[in-house]
Amino acid sequence: MALQSMTGFARSVADHKGVSIAWEVKSVNGKSVELRLRLPVGFERLEQAVRQAIQKRFSRGNFQATLTVGRSAATQAQPVVNEAFLRDIAGLAQRLQEQFGVSAASADGLLSLRGVLDLPEQVESEEERGALDATLLSAFEDAIAGLETARITEGDALKSLLLGHVETIEALTLRAEADPSREPGMIRQRLAEQVRLLMDTSANLDESRLHMEAAFLATKADIREEIDRLKTHVGSARSLLNSGGAVGRKLDFLAQEFNRESNTLCSKSNAASVTAIGLELKAVVDQFREQVQNLE
Repeated sequence: MALQSMTGFARSVADHKGVSIAWEVKSVNGKSVELRLRLPVGFERLEQAVRQAIQKRFSRGNFQATLTVGRSAATQAQPVVNEAFLRDIAGLAQRLQEQFGVSAASADGLLSLRGVLDLPEQVESEEERGALDATLLSAFEDAIAGLETARITEGDALKSLLLGHVETIEALTLRAEADPSREPGMIRQRLAEQVRLLMDTSANLDESRLHMEAAFLATKADIREEIDRLKTHVGSARSLLNSGGAVGRKLDFLAQEFNRESNTLCSKSNAASVTAIGLELKAVVDQFREQVQNLE
């Protein structure tokens, strides 16, 4: 399965016996599937089918779908004029003008009066409505198929970007592992210097106790476990990115683990070089996690 971004847009158009149909669908990041639907009056009956189509195709995202329906002149109901009522109103308007000098009534003013012009509702048979609904839903399927394609295209770009971040995390982890400050000889030398400085500053210190404390601190400062876990997380991230599908939540969890190990590495570090690597790791992990938020 391909990775999908949660961001995308698509549009589809169709025609059904003079009725023009246009769907616009877009999606952005979301924790689950949420849909805001804008339907013309009289088409609310489509809501359930549209929601089911979205939920069937997508796992996460905030979606907005808008339907626009237009009718040609041939399919629109023709207006009906109540001519008898119009004559009565026109006669009354003329008498008012003659007797009171009011302005002459205009044709559009008379036609706008309630009861003069009527637009009868267009009655559709169940068969006609069913055929129209089938076309509407087919056009919607085309729109969300286009949206899925757009999300996959962006997902491919995100995959390349995230794999690049994972490679950088791995390289920094290997640098920390190979840093000269972690060699046993360097650690012993640094601790010996610290012990000597402490002994020189105070003759009352217990030398054996001091060596025990130094050994404890050396053990506490060991970053072997953090390096091993970072390597494991790198393998897991690659596996998830290459497996595809809705892996955004799992990758977000891994990003949190990357961040935790980077923080611990920095706090345990007893060398400026390792601290610098830890800070670089934190920056790359932040970029990784920010991009992961866009994945389904």
